Amino acid sequence: MLRNDQPVDLQATLRRLDRLTDWENRPRDDMRVGLEPMSDLAQRMGQPHKQFRAVHVTGTKGKGSVCALIEAGLRRAGWSTGRYASPHVEQINERLTIGGEPVDDATLACALASAMDAYEAARNAGSAGMTATWFDVITVAAFRIFANAGVAWAVVKVGIGGRKDSTNVVHGEVAVITNVELEHVEVLGATREAIAFEKVGILKAGATLVTTLGLDDPAGRIAHAQAVELKCPAIVVPAATAATIEDQNADIARSALSALGQQGILTRGPDGISVGGWLLDPSTCRSARLPGRKEHLSFRLSGDLSRLVPVVLDGAHVPFNLRAVLRDLATEPDLLGPCVAIVALASDKDAFGFSAVLCEHTTRIVCTTVPTSARSLRPEDLASVIAAVAPVHALDVVTDPIKAFEQAIRWATESGGWVLVTGSLLLVGMLRSTALQASLSPQ
Repeated sequence: MLRNDQPVDLQATLRRLDRLTDWENRPRDDMRVGLEPMSDLAQRMGQPHKQFRAVHVTGTKGKGSVCALIEAGLRRAGWSTGRYASPHVEQINERLTIGGEPVDDATLACALASAMDAYEAARNAGSAGMTATWFDVITVAAFRIFANAGVAWAVVKVGIGGRKDSTNVVHGEVAVITNVELEHVEVLGATREAIAFEKVGILKAGATLVTTLGLDDPAGRIAHAQAVELKCPAIVVPAATAATIEDQNADIARSALSALGQQGILTRGPDGISVGGWLLDPSTCRSARLPGRKEHLSFRLSGDLSRLVPVVLDGAHVPFNLRAVLRDLATEPDLLGPCVAIVALASDKDAFGFSAVLCEHTTRIVCTTVPTSARSLRPEDLASVIAAVAPVHALDVVTDPIKAFEQAIRWATESGGWVLVTGSLLLVGMLRSTALQASLSPQ
C-alpha cells in the first residue's frame, strides 16, 4: 500500500499522525509495548523491512551517534544507505536519512500518508494495527522509504528497549548494545539486568552481537547468555576509562563495521575489500556528528559587543551520560569560566541523580520546561530537587525556555563563563534555532 497518485502535504499528514498516541511526549506509566501492531502495519505496507539489510543499535546512551558513524562508514564503503533514528532535534525529517541526507518533505509525506492509510485499514478490519502508535506509523513509513529508495543497508536505532520496540521487525545482521544503565525503568524494568534482557532482544540468530558489556558485568552476562543461546558470536568493545564520548562511540562503530567485514561484506567496486573500522577516519567521523550532542556555538547579547559567550548544546538526561559530557567539556580550552546551565528534564528521569552531577560542575542553574511535552517536569519541582541536592547553589526558575536562555547568556556574560543547555533533546531543539540565528561562530 503506497500512495503515488498525487502530492501529499507534509503538515496536513503530520496533523493526521499527531492524533495517534505519542509516547515520546506523554507519561509512560501505562505505555503499551509489543510488536503486533507494527507487524500488522508492515504486512499491509508490503513488508518493506525485508527489502534491505540492516544493522540494529540499542543502548542507554550513544546509540544515535553510533548509528550515524556506522552509516557513514558504510557510505564511504560505497554502499547505498539509510538511517532511522529518534527523536529529532528540530525537524522530523532528521529521523530518516538516505545517503546521509534527511529525506525531503514530499517523500516523507507520501510514506506517512500511506502508513496512516494502513492504520485506518487496520482499524476498519479490527486487526492488531488498530492500536498502532505514532512511533509505529513513522517507523513503518521509514522502512517503506528505504525500500522505495533501494538502499542496500539501513542502520536502525531502537526507540526504547529493543525486544518489543517497533523497530524490532528488522533482522539486524549486527546487533549493537552500546551500554546499559537505569532508564525507562517503568517500561523496561528496575534493574540493569532486566534492561539488558530487553535490549538484547534485538539479537537474532545468525547475527553478531557488539557491545561494551563484558562477562564481568551482571548485565553483560544476560546479553552474552542470549548470544550463546542463539549461537551468535559476540564482540566486546573495551571501555577505555580516559576515552571521550566520541572516541568510545567510534570504537563501538568500528567494531560493528569489522563484524560486517567478518561476515563477508566488502566495499563496493572492482577491488572490493572487507569493510571494517578502517572506514572511520577522522574526516568520516566528523561528517557523522549529530546536532545537539556536545554541539558548540557562540552567542552575543543583542547590542553587547563586549564578549562572545560559548554555548554547548547537549541533550544528556541520565546521570552517567551527563557526567561523561561534563568530563569531556572540562578539557576544552574555550570553556574555562564558570558554567551556567539551562535544564529541563522529563518527569520519568532520575532528577536527584542528574541534579547531583550537574551541581558538581555549575555555578548557576536556570530551570525551565518544554511546553510541548506532557512529560516535562515542572521547573519549580526541578528547582526543589536541585535545592535539596545543593542548598547553596545559585538557582532560578524561568518557565519560558527562550527567556531562560537569555537569562543564562546574561549571567555568563557578566561572569565570563559559558552556557550549557542540557537535560532534554526537546529543549535543545527549541533553543538551537534561537542560538543558531544569533550565533556568530558555529563550530
